[in-house]
Amino acid sequence: MSKKVVCFGEMLWDCFPDKEIPGGAPMNVALHLKQLGLDVQMISRLGKDAYGKKYLDFIQSYDFDHTLIQTDEEHATGTVTVHNEDSENIRYTIVSPVAWDFIELNTDNKDAVSNADAFIFGSLAIRNKSSWETLYQLLHQPTLKVFDINLRAPFFDFEKIEIMLGFTDILKINEDELEIVADYFGIAPEVKACCNLLTTHFPVKMVCITLGSKGAMIFQDGKIFQHPGYKVSVEDTVGSGDAFLAGFIKSYLEEKTPDEILQFACAMGAFVATKEGGTPKYGESEVWKLVGL
Repeated sequence: MSKKVVCFGEMLWDCFPDKEIPGGAPMNVALHLKQLGLDVQMISRLGKDAYGKKYLDFIQSYDFDHTLIQTDEEHATGTVTVHNEDSENIRYTIVSPVAWDFIELNTDNKDAVSNADAFIFGSLAIRNKSSWETLYQLLHQPTLKVFDINLRAPFFDFEKIEIMLGFTDILKINEDELEIVADYFGIAPEVKACCNLLTTHFPVKMVCITLGSKGAMIFQDGKIFQHPGYKVSVEDTVGSGDAFLAGFIKSYLEEKTPDEILQFACAMGAFVATKEGGTPKYGESEVWKLVGL
């Protein structure tokens, strides 16, 4: 049987100067996991509007299970203005409040998380009290918890982040976010020092640090494993980190070694960077072919 994963958080439209693309980090991760053959559900909320209907049509084209995606009668579907003048350093203006700020707790999403092999969540979707209280309850369900910290200024709250870290088994973080976390805890922005703190003071068993075009590393049991990444011709980097995380989760649930996990995760990130948008349609064999494996 395929592994079951539940993702929680934002569903939104990335609005570029010349186009609009459905996105949101946890939804992107979910669609990649679906394409990699996992049983995936998404806990989120869309507005009862044209953007919401269009988003549901989009995910149905992936044959994605949308039963845990709620409809909001009052708040609009989320949108983000994407500033992509620098393809290596994309910036976002995130509209607030929107439908995914009001995700409600119910029996169905509690049961889904408790029966999952992994639960993936980030820090953006807890900017509002409603979604935060829902996530807090879901974090108490007994499953592997993966925190994609995904810090988006000004929408992060370290008091809540510390609570979330208190439930986290695996933490994914990038270089910039590592510096922010190190500054908050008053330590040097050095990988080993920061990871030692996170794994000592919280139940975190593994930290994955993404390094952009330089690949990624895993910290586990005091050891660092590293992969240099794959050199590709970049179309855009939207969704590359989400694809990386999907590859990471798939490999982790298959009980691969840290080196094997990094190999496939980096291949996923590189593959999506060669495509337009965060969730192109593909088969796993295309990912391996790109990196010559």
